[in-house]
Amino acid sequence: MTLWELIMIAIGLSMDAFAVSIGKGLSMERLNRRKQVKIGFYFGGFQALMPVIGYYVGIYFRSFVESVDHWIAFALLVLIGIQMLREAKEEEEIDGSVGVKQMLILSIATSIDALAVGVSFAFLPGVNIWQAAASIGIITFFLSAIAVKIGNVFGQKYQAKASIFGGVILIGMGIKILIEHLFFS
Repeated sequence: MTLWELIMIAIGLSMDAFAVSIGKGLSMERLNRRKQVKIGFYFGGFQALMPVIGYYVGIYFRSFVESVDHWIAFALLVLIGIQMLREAKEEEEIDGSVGVKQMLILSIATSIDALAVGVSFAFLPGVNIWQAAASIGIITFFLSAIAVKIGNVFGQKYQAKASIFGGVILIGMGIKILIEHLFFS
């Protein structure tokens, strides 16, 4: 997996957290830098942790499914992407609270797709899970922190677009993986 592909996957995965962060910023009367950084750390941290967990789960099962690993990676990425596209249509009411309980729930909810992507990484050759997790976490941190500001300034019009963008990227990466395996390996 190239660095460019990893960055694109990281951006795609971060779009759920980006959308929720826009909602958080929207619900803040005044932008609070401490809350902005806290939101970035929660989302970035969970987005970094979940692929590692998924990767090791995938490694455990890899020997059982090696003959269809490309189909698994394709299916997981496309299904996650489709789910993100569906979620873009739904409007969510998000408050500005950054309490531990609420942020844990939101962080887990927005990083479940990163867990599934971690599983697919286990089936792809040449994936350095630590580099992947760090890239995903760092990109998500910065995009989430920026999204709080965007939400605070511009409001809700970018929230759905972020989910659509992330879904399209993940579907595209799934198709690319399948095409490469079927036609170029």
